[in-house]
Amino acid sequence: MRAYSLILRKRDGHPVPPDALRSFLRAYHHGDVPDYQMAAFLMAVFFRGLTPAELSALVEEVLASGERVDFGGAPGRRVDKHSTGGVGDKVSLVLAPLVACLGVQVPMMSGRGLGHSGGTVDKLESIPGFRMDLSLERFRGQVLELGTALISQTPEIAPLDGKLYALRDVTATVESIPLIAASIMSKKIAEGIDGLVLDVKTGNGAFLPEEERAVELARTMIAIGGDHGRDVVALVTAMDRPLGVAVGNALELMEALDALRGGGPADLREVTVSLAAEMLVMGGAADGVAEGRHKAAAALDDGRALAMFRSVVKAQGGDAAVIDDPAVLPRAPVVREVTVGQAGRVASLDTRAIGEAAVGLGAGRSSLEDQIDHRVGFLLPLRPGDVVERDTVLAEVHAADEASAERAAGELRSAVRLGEDAAPPRPLISHRVTAAGVERLG
Repeated sequence: MRAYSLILRKRDGHPVPPDALRSFLRAYHHGDVPDYQMAAFLMAVFFRGLTPAELSALVEEVLASGERVDFGGAPGRRVDKHSTGGVGDKVSLVLAPLVACLGVQVPMMSGRGLGHSGGTVDKLESIPGFRMDLSLERFRGQVLELGTALISQTPEIAPLDGKLYALRDVTATVESIPLIAASIMSKKIAEGIDGLVLDVKTGNGAFLPEEERAVELARTMIAIGGDHGRDVVALVTAMDRPLGVAVGNALELMEALDALRGGGPADLREVTVSLAAEMLVMGGAADGVAEGRHKAAAALDDGRALAMFRSVVKAQGGDAAVIDDPAVLPRAPVVREVTVGQAGRVASLDTRAIGEAAVGLGAGRSSLEDQIDHRVGFLLPLRPGDVVERDTVLAEVHAADEASAERAAGELRSAVRLGEDAAPPRPLISHRVTAAGVERLG
């Protein structure tokens, strides 16, 4: 089937034969279908979705485009975590060393920032010398020897997804349940994991703001995992406000280090401990979620998680001095406090706009060619329901120059709505989703 005919079928809502879809995807991977036709197909999928057969074909073709990590029957269970993305979400930086120090192997392949959402790779690359581009052999060896490795998507793993991921980022086709599910699950299956715990975000800062769509995404990914013999559990967590206080790569890394020392914001710790408990149960290191939570909290408080993070930084070429002296991290030359400007009560935060303000500073990408500025971002302590005065600090902006600091200040003020009609914030963790069904937690 010609690319034009296939795009036309999908645009008009007709099913695409799986074999034709595989051929189309393969041709794109090999450079025989141009970006503009794939962009048209992605937009058609955004509006029309994928049938189960089409989704299966997409996952299989992405998997077939690259290699899979083979742990060769090595002892232990390997469990990873994935977040669907949000603003201020630095959980992976804390979670991987935390779970690994408790005896579950964590092979974690992470992404760069996507749209308004920050990426784990960009945050870790704030550390001088830290390498995310490990070979698959070194990745496998470090997981078996140390307990975890944190790498970016390699050319060997799901290279077709790498091309699709980058194109989705700049063509406004990110917020598609089948495309998100296929992208996440194909990479995770290729990592050689036994199980996966998902952090599915919901709220105005999530790619899927509606709670029901977040649950649908969780169920879609769980089904894909089941088809490939992987255990998958999902927690649905709030993204109607940033997670933690810091937004921006080096700033978020500093906050993650606080959490690894047993401190940090309460919401960051709660989400991290909850996800860790699920991973420990799945990995056979805890008999139940309650025991998993207790073990995870203890490992944060007694320094074991921080020690594991130090080992990871050293193993991957980073400057471990950053753990004891955050001044090693890149610092923005302009730091400015931004006040609210009027008295009132914080009714809501436009979390997506906050993420876009960080991108505007240089903390994310507006196009494929953009370079990340690891120094920039902001600290934003306000939450819905807070009472503020005119001189209350809304945020501390870290910027490359005065002009961008001024622009970000205006965008942040616009992202905060004051009023007496503040709706209750979403529960931090609202649902637990498994193959057996959906459990409401909050």
